[in-house]
Amino acid sequence: MANKSEKLFNKALKVLPGGVSRNTIFRKPYPFYADKGEGCYVTDVEGITRIDFANNMASLIHGHAYPAIVEAVSEQLAKGSCFTMATEAEVNYAQLLCDRVPSFDKIRFVNSGTEAVMAMLKASRAYTGKAKIAKVEGAYHGAYDYAEVSQTANPSNWGELDNPNSIPVAEGTPPKALEDVVVIPFNDPERAIKILDQHKDEIACVLVDLLPHRVGLIPANNAFINALHQWTRDNKSLLVFDEVITFRTNYSGAQQNYDVAPDLTAMGKVIGGGFPAGALAGCDKVMKVLDPTEPKVLLPHSGTFSANPITMTAGLAAMKDFDQAAVTKLNLLATYAREAITQAIVEVGINACVTGAGSMFRIHLKAQPPKNYRESYVDKKENQLITKLLDHLFDNGIMMINTCTATLSTAMSEKEIDHLVCALKDGFELIKPEMA
Repeated sequence: MANKSEKLFNKALKVLPGGVSRNTIFRKPYPFYADKGEGCYVTDVEGITRIDFANNMASLIHGHAYPAIVEAVSEQLAKGSCFTMATEAEVNYAQLLCDRVPSFDKIRFVNSGTEAVMAMLKASRAYTGKAKIAKVEGAYHGAYDYAEVSQTANPSNWGELDNPNSIPVAEGTPPKALEDVVVIPFNDPERAIKILDQHKDEIACVLVDLLPHRVGLIPANNAFINALHQWTRDNKSLLVFDEVITFRTNYSGAQQNYDVAPDLTAMGKVIGGGFPAGALAGCDKVMKVLDPTEPKVLLPHSGTFSANPITMTAGLAAMKDFDQAAVTKLNLLATYAREAITQAIVEVGINACVTGAGSMFRIHLKAQPPKNYRESYVDKKENQLITKLLDHLFDNGIMMINTCTATLSTAMSEKEIDHLVCALKDGFELIKPEMA
């Protein structure tokens, strides 16, 4: 007899491609359907409750149904959800974020991380008058044709390390888009600069995620970022950071850990307080391309739901409470988790490791932490083992992101971490015989 999830999926198959609206939640034989969430726990439609280490792909910094957000949004909702007018909420939230991050002179709100990155790349082109962008091999930056190049490259097509190929994700990607994306290796300043030098008069910006998930959740090193910064200064290009995921890793985002500041930063996820959100922020001179008071607007930009008061209210409540004390406490909890998982790996004697920073970590079924996309690449066998490990965790009350990645929320404590480590240890024992 079919359960609720199976019945819902059969219904969904008739109206949604593959029965889902986002491929990341698809599971065989069918996805699970959430009923409610509270704090760091989610209960599905079958009544099963699990600890949520996925937090809607890193977007819920305070977990589910956070009281301060629920209260603030409920009050605003009674007054209206969106208007063809500006609101005080967007001004207050812009002030908070600009006060929080030294590189933010101005900010423009949008509705998703993908949209923020897209606006950032277009702003870079508008400001520099150049068409090409450079990005790190394997890094994920959303669904824009240019931003998604190379994120699914594999050994059969990624080319030489000294000259990585521009590989499309989607069938039908225009060849011109591929030609306008220069791919550089991660944390390899010498190779990266040699590649950039071949296009020195054409590159509008160098796009970097400081802790790229698809590359292995490894922090960018200072030498790499400093070299890219200097190259962009020397060649009238911009250095732009994608902090859609990483903004949660420190009070002023991951960029707080580096010697140099970006010209522009894209954000999303946690800044929405659980609602769709994105933002583009940066220095006055570049952000001016969006300014409607200028004689000529170099980048006309709008969005029906951009800076809507629901998202602005939720985001403001979320980030007010994610103050320095909360950031420090959550990052310490993640350090505790990484150390405990590493110890479990040692005790089981399995070839695995943990990477990450701030309030995030990723488990690799590799003996040593990878250093770049090519080392972190997951082949078919490893993918099968990761799926088996994730299924074991799910069956034991734990939700993870499908790369075996966890993002913590302030609703968590050592109790939830200990539960995760215990389940992981059993999972490692389960897959160990297959790794020989």
